[in-house]
Amino acid sequence: MNWRALGYLLLIAASTAGVALTLGTVYRQGSSAISGWTTLVKPGELSSRHSFLSQNCEACHSPTRGVEATACISCHATNAAALARESTSFHADIQSCSACHIEHEGEARPTRMNHQALINIARANRGLSSVQWLAYGETDESRRASLDCFACHSNRSPHRDFFGRECAACHLDTTWKVAGFKHPSPASTDCAQCHQAPPSHYRGHFHMVSTRVARQEHARVEQCYLCHQTDAWNDIRGVGWYKHH
Repeated sequence: MNWRALGYLLLIAASTAGVALTLGTVYRQGSSAISGWTTLVKPGELSSRHSFLSQNCEACHSPTRGVEATACISCHATNAAALARESTSFHADIQSCSACHIEHEGEARPTRMNHQALINIARANRGLSSVQWLAYGETDESRRASLDCFACHSNRSPHRDFFGRECAACHLDTTWKVAGFKHPSPASTDCAQCHQAPPSHYRGHFHMVSTRVARQEHARVEQCYLCHQTDAWNDIRGVGWYKHH
């Protein structure tokens, strides 16, 4: 046998044995058993909120199973403020965290809204597999409706409940834009049905500044069309672009 080849084989065998010994020790005794080993396998920096766990992998990861929701819940279930807010209270019933919350990307925002993960949870809650879900006859629209969008987004509803609570009838779960939507004619005078004026319009600023800039000193707050153009709120009739908010 070629001595060089034999040397390579011995080196590979020794390296493999070393890796196996390291993994075995860490598996049995925890990530602190071998100092500095985490720097060799860490995929990236943790966010600042989790940086104190950078040398304690098993705080989040379970051997052979990865990150489990129980590890997240053990710390975050006591966050009473998040569970009390309307927009985040749904977390109390969710047993899957890593689908939306991504770590080891440094200071990048560790939250990526994954509506499909919530849909899968809705399926599981109804005891349906993906195949059964399709056989059940769900359409794309009813699939999105199973999310109960309004329960999470009602605190920031731009429609002020004028269009009801069936968000999925118009919106996709990937974008707020509505396919095929056309704004009413620029001659429309019903702007206030959909658009709410900013807080300044309900104070003295409206009559002291806004109406004078637009040269409509007798305008009422709900008469948006007297001052504003439909291409942008800051495009004032007869004035042009005016950055006033």
